[in-house]
Amino acid sequence: MAVLVTGGAGYIGSHMTYALLDRGEDVVVLDNLSTGIRGLVSEKAGFVQGEVGDMALVRRIVSDFKVDAVVHFAGSIVVPDSVAQPLRYYANNTVVSRALAEVCVETGVRNFIFSSTAAVYGLGDGGMIAEDAHKAPINPYGRSKLMTEWMLEDAAHAHDFRFMALRYFNVAGADAKLRTGQSTPRATHLIKRACQVALKRASHLDIFGTDYPTPDGTGVRDYIHVEDLIAAHLLALDALRRGGASTVYNCGYGQGFSVRQVICAVERLTCAPLPVREASRRAGDPATVIADSTRLKQELKWQPAHQDLDEIVRTAFEWERRFN
Repeated sequence: MAVLVTGGAGYIGSHMTYALLDRGEDVVVLDNLSTGIRGLVSEKAGFVQGEVGDMALVRRIVSDFKVDAVVHFAGSIVVPDSVAQPLRYYANNTVVSRALAEVCVETGVRNFIFSSTAAVYGLGDGGMIAEDAHKAPINPYGRSKLMTEWMLEDAAHAHDFRFMALRYFNVAGADAKLRTGQSTPRATHLIKRACQVALKRASHLDIFGTDYPTPDGTGVRDYIHVEDLIAAHLLALDALRRGGASTVYNCGYGQGFSVRQVICAVERLTCAPLPVREASRRAGDPATVIADSTRLKQELKWQPAHQDLDEIVRTAFEWERRFN
């Protein structure tokens, strides 16, 4: 049996592919390469270039590779783009996911892991966010992900089909063997941008907001190393294969780091000051976003191993330096 990884030529999907292969799984990647990079996909994985929403194609893949589980990473993730092009996001994130789920139900693929996001919570209340917190996404990106979670929940109630949705907080870092990393051309992640500035591929780093009610006035986020995130996916897959119930989990460490703390981590690594420019707050940016990942730790026995900020920054920087 094989695992189908949609969006497997992207940042997180490519890490998942390597992790599955490392433990002896058969893997097939489906990616249209609109943002993914073919070179990030291991040569040991099957690869099909095509659309996840092409139901006939997915049916053939399920049959040809004997797929028993799907890990669905494919989707659009740039929040400002979702505001400017909401219908595109609903099409690519929600409609495509519905088609994929339908094929799984039709073909008897019972195990489905969905790449969701903390954006389903919206602004939050400034404290740690648990899975049962109020859902109030403030942009089409977050709404499209929450709508997909609802669809999967309904499908699980009606069919022999189970899912786990993992809500990511701020993913960063890279594979320890430097086989893959964050390579999206327009990526706006803070740690990636800071590494690019340190490598002089950008003139400065913008700090959006210095007057938040946080210890140093800058926004605080829960950064999770991509390898710890992938470990959560593997545990979720194993739980589903054992017959585990459909559910959702937060993926974060339960601790936050400010923008200035991230900058200091990059400066410690490079032994050089990072040029920054202070700017006004961006609309919709909360002061603090931190995951309550208690359920993930208790129910799936997840034990993060890379939660040191300096390690996260170091692996991200080492990956970024490969392109200089």
